[in-house]
Amino acid sequence: MSFVIARRAVVVAALSLVSAGLATAPAFAHGPSRQKVVEKIEINAPADKVWAIVGNFQDMSWLPPVAKTEGTGGNDVGAKRKLTLKDGGVIEESVTKYDAAGKSIAYKIDNVDVKVLPVNNYSSTITVKDAGGKTEVEWKGAFYRGFMNNDPPPELSDEAAIKAVTGVYTAGLAGLKAKAEGK
Repeated sequence: MSFVIARRAVVVAALSLVSAGLATAPAFAHGPSRQKVVEKIEINAPADKVWAIVGNFQDMSWLPPVAKTEGTGGNDVGAKRKLTLKDGGVIEESVTKYDAAGKSIAYKIDNVDVKVLPVNNYSSTITVKDAGGKTEVEWKGAFYRGFMNNDPPPELSDEAAIKAVTGVYTAGLAGLKAKAEGK
C-alpha cells in the first residue's frame, strides 16, 4: 500500500513540475492579429439620398484622396474598381456583398501597395441607416498590418495600419456628409 502512495506522490510532483514549467515557458510570437476599425457619422439628409451616393460602387468621388474611379460590373458581387489617388497611389477593390434593400455594401481590397495603405487582407462594410429623417452611416473594416511577420517596421505596424484606416474612414465620412448635405 505504501508503494501506491509513494507512486502517487511522484506522479503528483512530476505533474506539478510540468505545470510550473509550462506556466513559466516563454510565449512564442505568432505574427500579426486582425485589427478592426469602426467609424460612424450622422448626416442631415435622407437615407435614400445618402445610399444613392454610397451604393454606387463605381463612384468613390466623395472620398477626398481619390482623383479617379474606374471599374466594371456595376454593383454586382465581383464588380471591380480601381481607385487612383491624388498622390498617384492605386487601390484595386471588389464587391463581396451588395444589399440595396438593407443599404449595405461590403468590399475587399484585391491589390494595394503597403506604401499606399499599410494593410493586408482588408475587407470593409458600409451601412446606411435611416435615423428619423437623418442618416447614420457606419463604415467598418477588418485587416492585418502591412508587415505580416514579427517585428514590423513602424510604418507597417498595427498602429500605422489602424491610424491609416481610421484616417481614410473619418475623411471619407466627412466627404460623404458634405456631398449629401450639399456643402
